Amino acid sequence: MERESLEMDVVFIGAGLANLSGALHLAKLVRERNEATANGNRAGESLGEIEIGVIEKGAAVGAHILSGAVMDPRALAELMPDYMEQGAPIETPVLEDEFRYLTKTRAIKSPITPPPLKNHGYQIVSQNRLTAWLGEKCEEAGVNIFPEFPGAEMLYDREDRVVGVRTGDKGIDREGRRKANFEPGVDLHAKVTVLGEGARGSLTKQLSQRLNLNDGREPQVYSLGVKELWELPDDRFAVGRVTHTLGYPSDTRTYGGGWIYGMPNRVISLGYVTGLDYGDPLLDPHAEFQRFKTHPFIARLLDGGKMIRYGAKTIAAGGFYAMPQLYADGVLLVGDCAGFLNSQRLKGIHTAIKSGMLAAETIFAALVAGDYSAQQLSRYEQLVSGSWITPELRSVRNFHAGFKGGRWLGMANAGLQFLTGGRSWGLFDRATGAPGHVAMKKLSEYGYRGDDTGQRYDGLRFDNKTTFSKVTDVYHAAVKHDEDQPAHLHVLDTNICATRCAEEYGNPCQRFCPAAVYEMLDDAATGKRRLQINFSNCVHCKTCDIMDPYQIINWVPPEGGGGPDYKNM
Repeated sequence: MERESLEMDVVFIGAGLANLSGALHLAKLVRERNEATANGNRAGESLGEIEIGVIEKGAAVGAHILSGAVMDPRALAELMPDYMEQGAPIETPVLEDEFRYLTKTRAIKSPITPPPLKNHGYQIVSQNRLTAWLGEKCEEAGVNIFPEFPGAEMLYDREDRVVGVRTGDKGIDREGRRKANFEPGVDLHAKVTVLGEGARGSLTKQLSQRLNLNDGREPQVYSLGVKELWELPDDRFAVGRVTHTLGYPSDTRTYGGGWIYGMPNRVISLGYVTGLDYGDPLLDPHAEFQRFKTHPFIARLLDGGKMIRYGAKTIAAGGFYAMPQLYADGVLLVGDCAGFLNSQRLKGIHTAIKSGMLAAETIFAALVAGDYSAQQLSRYEQLVSGSWITPELRSVRNFHAGFKGGRWLGMANAGLQFLTGGRSWGLFDRATGAPGHVAMKKLSEYGYRGDDTGQRYDGLRFDNKTTFSKVTDVYHAAVKHDEDQPAHLHVLDTNICATRCAEEYGNPCQRFCPAAVYEMLDDAATGKRRLQINFSNCVHCKTCDIMDPYQIINWVPPEGGGGPDYKNM
């Protein structure tokens, strides 16, 4: 197949905050050098015109960006000191913090907000709107942004050096045949390629396996955040209030917690995070969130309100020890795909932006030197180590690991780490030692008997007022895919689904997916059960790729432009 090739200097894969910040900062560095050279204020040659491109699988910049976001503005202020004057879409400053422990019926307010959850002076943002705004700033700076162009595969030379990316083909039907509107993907050749795909990026996964970027690192572990926006009938929840919860509905063995953020116009951001290293094979993160809303404290808050948006996204929570090697020949990793999240503070926007800026400074030095080797690009890790990112992440390096012993040991560990700067003297050191899916136990191991795989959520009903089914929620994520295309969720051996997985785990894909993508149906023709993949529901959270106990699900990007549209999320 003949493909169009485009030569660029730098290509960023994924239009998230890390990559957009990197592209904007790089454009500024290049412009300043060229101007200084032209004015005679700098010796040496001008870099000339540097072609910077950003490709994005969503229909628009920000369409796939979701976060229940309280932003530490530190990095954005470094990127753009006058960001407020330039019109950054900040919803409200944080004016009030509270932390509540939920029992089944009570919401006990802590007299002291835990220091990592103090957000006074930070800002509540819609990460979707902030990303779209930053994309506009990039375009004003001359950065080329290409929405509806997913990265399908990395391009390598004979020495396994990354030389660019191939975008996905368009116009392939569900049987793999070319339709009338077929367009082959484009080969984008670049001196440096930057991966900023978010958690569990498909290209990052391929690259890490091929180049062994995870060698010597702890396995990454993840959490899944499920979120809704609600419009309340009155001002019962103050603008600028941030509430975090622990306890109900999670059991003491499962990592989880909720949030409520007060936004303008009587809108709240409401969500629940579940650690994707749980043991109960019947656990359903979406059902955990729906049960969270039945708590009297939450139900009273939502009474008379209207759910207006829904979304779900995974986050990389493994921390400092689970970060991969951040560079190789011709390539850098930034943001969530590199694990820059501070899971104790529930903050990743500031570290994502800063990582993008440091990647830009690394690339700028490489452009000046004309050297794009791993040795040259290793400067990126040196810059990260010398920045405020590293001491921040090192100080919480054992946070998630502490919860592998349950809630109470985890809370004790969090307090110990806060006092000791991350040390735990071997009690909770490092990550879990295994990927999160390994923690899932078989039905018999967890104590379940019989074939009733709905027993964990007996009594949970979807009333379409406060609680909603996955299908209803997916509608509010504005998910759209052309159904006449190949499924982008590849199950390598579906025979396992109807046999071993059904017997051992009760087909947990039907539960851990927050979008009702996976169904086990009775096949009248064969008399057996079969897996049906409703890929058009997919919200691109990657949970299935992470949590499948047999690791036979491979998530790849669908045709460009598909997926959720997270407006104002």
